[in-house]
Amino acid sequence: AAMDLAYVCEWEKKPKSDHCPSIPLVCAWSCRNLIAFTTDLRNEEEKDLTHMVHIIDTEHPWDVYSVNSGHAEVITCLEWDQSGSRLLSADADGHIKCWSMTDHLANSWENTVGSMVEGDPVVALSWLHNGVKLALHVEKSGASNFGEKFSRVKFSPSLTLFGGKPMEGWIAVTISGLVTVSLLKPNGQVLTSTESLCRLRCRVALADVAFTGGGNIVVATSDGSSTSPVQFYKVCVSVVNEKCKIDTEILPSLFMRCTTDPARKDKYPAITHLKFLARDMSEQVLLCASNQNSSIVECWSLRKEGLPVNNIFQQISPVVGDKQPMILKWRILSATNDLDRVSAVALPKLPISLTNTDLKVANDTKFFPGLGLALAFHDGSVHIVHRLSLQTMAVFYGSSSQRPVDEQAIKRQRTAGPLIHFKAMQLSWTSLALAGIDSHGKLSMLRISPSMGHVLDMNMSLRHLLFLLEYCMVTGYDWWDILLHVQPNMVQNLVEKLHEEYMRQNAALQQVLSTRIVAMKASLCKLSSSTIARVCDYHAKLFLIAISCTLKSLLRPHFLNTPDKSPGDRLTEICSKITDIDIDKVMINLKTEEFVLEMTTLQSLQQLIQWVGDFVLYLLASLPNQGSPVRPGHSFLRDGASLGMFRELMVVIRIWGLLKPSCLPVYTATSDTQDSMSLLFRLLTKLWLCCREENHITEPDDTLIDECCLLPSQLLIPNIDWLPINDGIISKLQNKQLVRLQFGKAPGLVGHTVSSQFDAFVRAPGQPKIDHLRRLHLGAYPTEECKSCTRCGCVTMLKSPNKVTAVKQWEQRWIKNCLCGGLWRRMPLSYS
Repeated sequence: AAMDLAYVCEWEKKPKSDHCPSIPLVCAWSCRNLIAFTTDLRNEEEKDLTHMVHIIDTEHPWDVYSVNSGHAEVITCLEWDQSGSRLLSADADGHIKCWSMTDHLANSWENTVGSMVEGDPVVALSWLHNGVKLALHVEKSGASNFGEKFSRVKFSPSLTLFGGKPMEGWIAVTISGLVTVSLLKPNGQVLTSTESLCRLRCRVALADVAFTGGGNIVVATSDGSSTSPVQFYKVCVSVVNEKCKIDTEILPSLFMRCTTDPARKDKYPAITHLKFLARDMSEQVLLCASNQNSSIVECWSLRKEGLPVNNIFQQISPVVGDKQPMILKWRILSATNDLDRVSAVALPKLPISLTNTDLKVANDTKFFPGLGLALAFHDGSVHIVHRLSLQTMAVFYGSSSQRPVDEQAIKRQRTAGPLIHFKAMQLSWTSLALAGIDSHGKLSMLRISPSMGHVLDMNMSLRHLLFLLEYCMVTGYDWWDILLHVQPNMVQNLVEKLHEEYMRQNAALQQVLSTRIVAMKASLCKLSSSTIARVCDYHAKLFLIAISCTLKSLLRPHFLNTPDKSPGDRLTEICSKITDIDIDKVMINLKTEEFVLEMTTLQSLQQLIQWVGDFVLYLLASLPNQGSPVRPGHSFLRDGASLGMFRELMVVIRIWGLLKPSCLPVYTATSDTQDSMSLLFRLLTKLWLCCREENHITEPDDTLIDECCLLPSQLLIPNIDWLPINDGIISKLQNKQLVRLQFGKAPGLVGHTVSSQFDAFVRAPGQPKIDHLRRLHLGAYPTEECKSCTRCGCVTMLKSPNKVTAVKQWEQRWIKNCLCGGLWRRMPLSYS
């Protein structure tokens, strides 16, 4: 099927009379896969509606954060910013509020700043453009370079600060024809200015905002009647003497074609939807006109056309070259036939390139994300239509809209009373998922196949998903909606291909994306029972990279006028050059004075140092039975780069141990005289030498394996705390069965194959909990407030127990996002 329901999430049952059908609902979907939406439910206790904004993360939809918005009137607009971490809400009283996360928690929001146009309902709202625009070239999806596939389009920000940095702010249009712009200054001040769109102010029932490449803003407005023109205005914003200044000018307008067509002249009296096809495409607009039962949709585009000049004037006019004068004119691109009444429209956010070759390749390979827009109808169905031709590409029949068999059935349906339909819809950032809020406040999550239901061979399906995964890797957007389409048998291939593509990029880009690709592989491996153990390895690898960077950054050059290499780089260089298996011989080559740190700092790093020591011991002890890839740690045994990092850290720790012996990792050894560190270093070096060069990996020799077999009799092998419980929804959606959820109630985690295998690496409930990032034990029933990652489930304390700067520096690494890039959410105290 081209579209199917992944899950629905509804509120606890309330009497039907609570709905206010006339209230518009709004929803917005951020690039971090957070969805904000409103409902029209009225509480029994309160006579008035409380205007709530509900925010969910698509992976934990039941964990809804409902914030009382403080808006006195109905909320008319919700808009996320480019980074997906701030939300604007506007109401029918002219108030606009900007919401941001408290302590970077996705389930805790506060209103920081705002603006208002008193008593004047807001009909359109947008953040100003930050000048970043990409284009996805489907034609180049086979190219090796990410820069060719996703090219940066020259686009100016709406407003720049000194030095060309884009200025943040928002623009809104009100019902009385005013345009208001608020600018956020870096010091937190808000500059607001309001102007009339044109000298003759008239009612604006619908409006939309788009941006031009030159940094201007285009506003489209309609008074709601299809007999009136749809007007367009150019808006320029500037800052003059610390004040915000707005200039507007009128652009060409248009009349909908259905009103000039004699057959349909008075059929559709109202314009119900007016949208630019994309925020950064001001030259294409989508219009929908409706009556009580049906609608028609038209797509228009703005073109430059030559103006013919009459012969009489051609002789006498001075020759200004052979160019004829040009004017801008709206031309209709396409229109639909009569449709059922449209209740909501969702536009694609994927910035797909629309050149003829790209469109042709997309059509040949059946790659349709970003090419379709969604229309929801009053009978509960959803159609996806092509954004240029408006031809139907896919249809989803809701619960109440079964395909009518004959005329009688249609008539019966019409009289059966109001049907459930979507009042607000949004497409995800890759267009692979669609969220709808229906007239009962229920949230439905629909999967949309990238090929719109065309059956493709496995290779092609993988290529489509890979292309979008790479797009998310380059932009930093969350890729949850792509995982909806990954089947367990695709995981292995996708991970390998993703790695191949990554290795084809230049070294600088590889470094920028180094942690993101590891996090991506981990999230893919979660989806198949055969790769679940590798999730643990990828998370350990993220942790290792972070520890290595933090510990190396603590090293200080002894003299200020040092050569160009930092002590961290020199350490790497010396460790790779001197392949000696004796730790002290490697140590002698380093300048010990670079490693001198305060004693308190060293002591505070003990937990991280202990993890390094434990992990090295665990890896070496698991070398003899390396034949089983289902054990965590398996991939490290062939990973020269990671083993090299461990080797460097062992050297650093050894030097620090001379300064302060109590910071060393603690081992439980059978003999008192044994030097555990140098034993482990010797074995680690031998293993590292086997796989140091990626294309020349040798098998470890028998003596090394024998020595590793003896380890458990010399040292107590620690239990590695792998991972927290995986409580997200994504792994439960693979068998394509609809999952029914309820807001506020976590679903039971039963009867799923992948999660049962996962539990092998997870602490059982009732066992002591651990802070996965600080490596501290929290006890079986933690008393400290914790936060957990929305993607990998990693748990850590909200408040830092540490005062030492070095540890603060470690904690800064994951204050905004988890090491895997996921957002944090506050956990209930009773999470044990």
